[in-house]
Parts: sequence; structure tokens; C-alpha cells
Amino acid sequence: MIGCGNMGGAILQAWLDNGLSPENVTIVKPSQSELPGGKISQPDYPADGPPDLVLLAMKPHQLGEVTEELAPLLGSKTNVISILAGTELDVLHGALPAAGAIVRLMPNMAVTVGKSPMIMIGKDIGSDLHDQMDALFSPLGPPEWLENEEQMHIATALAGSGPAFLFRFIDALTVSAHELGMDKEQAGRLALKMVEGAAMLTASSEHDPGTLANQVASPNGVTRKGLDVLDAGGRLNALLKDVLKAAMQRNKEMAKEAKK
Repeated sequence: MIGCGNMGGAILQAWLDNGLSPENVTIVKPSQSELPGGKISQPDYPADGPPDLVLLAMKPHQLGEVTEELAPLLGSKTNVISILAGTELDVLHGALPAAGAIVRLMPNMAVTVGKSPMIMIGKDIGSDLHDQMDALFSPLGPPEWLENEEQMHIATALAGSGPAFLFRFIDALTVSAHELGMDKEQAGRLALKMVEGAAMLTASSEHDPGTLANQVASPNGVTRKGLDVLDAGGRLNALLKDVLKAAMQRNKEMAKEAKK
């Protein structure tokens, strides 16, 4: 693993929780630090031959600095996985020409509970490697392979950044209920459990979320009055479209920056 910040550390912890032996992973970082599983990072790259797998988990702007040292150490059987936002496959292949397959991965922090969509794309990925990637990442969440790399922009905005948007929604429900007279801590508990239950219900239902919303909203009832406010003028859809567009646009900008 090259780098081990919030997301890299979450992935490492999830792997360890699912049986990965700490002895089978080496974490390379500029400064030493203690990491999940009692691992201690090291500043230097191991010199015991090409690694089987490399996970790029540093900041995207560090790619040039990292690959200058990393590239000569890789072999044709070294598979590289990158979680670098906005860093496209052609940039990665250009920086690591000796590597075998390269896969872009976009997870979110729900890897810690095994519920993150594991969004992946690669060039010329054979069925064997496809199955290996599924086996490696399925304990962290369901694998989702994209048809083309252009989809990574919106997939990153939706599933990569999406938890933060949902966290903000839960927080807004909590604050609003508090302002209407409820104890804030109790409002927070209710909002969180409501979202958790609604997500589980949606996942297990044969109906889509829009149908479920209408099913629980009786005509002229309490829920319907609330939905009328959300639906007025299509403003909720318009707001979330703007949210996703802003995140998607930033991902595209980062992709252009990585090519300079």
C-alpha cells in the first residue's frame, strides 16, 4: 500500500477484519506511523522483488513523485489498484508502464461495515483477474464494474461522495426537529435509526424508492403533506442534480489536472 490515509486505512482495516494477515501487507509512507493491525509504515520501498499487488492510496497530486521510485520495482505480473480520484487509466499506465493490469477503484467509507459499492474499471481485464478483484473487494462491499471510464465521474459523485451528502441530510433532519421543539440528541437518534431502517427496507423490497414513498403516503395524510413540500416544483430533484453535477465537475477537473 502506498499511502494509508482515511480511505486507505479503512480498506486495510476491513481486509484485516476479514482475515488478511498483517504480515502479507507493507505500507509505504514518507513518515512512519502505527496503522490498523499494529502495522508500522516504512518510508522505503521493499527490495525483495516485484510485488503481486500495489494499492495506490496517497493523494492524487503525489502520483509523479511516487511513481518515479515505484515504477522500476514493478513487473508484468504486478497488478495495480488506484483509488486516486480523477486519475484516469491512461495516466496510470503512462506512469507505470512495466505494471501488469491497472484497475481504478472508487470506494467510500462504508468499507468499514462491508457496505461500500466497490466501483471498478480497467483496460483489458480478463475473467480471471475480474474474479480475483471481486474476491478481494467483495468483503468490503458489492463490486460494481463500469462499462466505460467516463462513467467514473458520475459514479464518484454518486457513490463515492454520496455518504457525505446523506450525512448532511441526517444532520439537517436532526437540526430541524430540534428547532421545532425536540431534544437534539433524541432527534439525532430518531433520524439515524429512521434512515437505517428505510435503507434496509428499500434494499429488501421489490419496489423502487419512488413507489415506496407513495405507498406510505396516504392521500391528504401526514406523510403526503411532507412529500408535497419536497416535491414542489421538482426542487428536490433539481437540488440533488446540482449537488451531483458540482461533484462530478470537480472530478473532471482533477482528471485534467492529472494530465498536465
